[in-house]
Amino acid sequence: MTRAAVVTVSDRSAGGSRTDQSGPIAVAALREAGFDCADAVVVPDGADSVERALTAEVVAGVKLIVTTGGTGVSPRDQTPEGTVRVVTRQIPGISEELRRRGAAEKPAGMLTRGVAGVVDPHGVLVVNLPGSPGGVASGMPVVVSVARHLLDQLGGSDH
Repeated sequence: MTRAAVVTVSDRSAGGSRTDQSGPIAVAALREAGFDCADAVVVPDGADSVERALTAEVVAGVKLIVTTGGTGVSPRDQTPEGTVRVVTRQIPGISEELRRRGAAEKPAGMLTRGVAGVVDPHGVLVVNLPGSPGGVASGMPVVVSVARHLLDQLGGSDH
């Protein structure tokens, strides 16, 4: 079974003042899609924190990493900045579709700066989702619709 991980990026959830509501939605969607996924890891906002969390999951052998949170425009929203330190090739089509769907649901969906990309040579897909439960619920079908095909390609399978 392919291993997946969810990283929730939130100062408040990491500090214990708010329960993580988005991570469990992503975890459930990944498990339902047949991925082996532990409970979400919660880290504080910031590019360094995100980079460390993603790198730990890559080193642990995870093949699909979904992040929630930190994709907006507030000063502490630095998930994309931490992610681009780890991915070697971006896949803008995934991020574009996530923004398109988010904006169709509400105009603020255009404000997400999330990125998606692969980590070579490890064959890992990383996708940033917004931190809202609704954003995660609408984004996870996009992720699972392409993840297996993409991971197969990264593993050398024909397409």
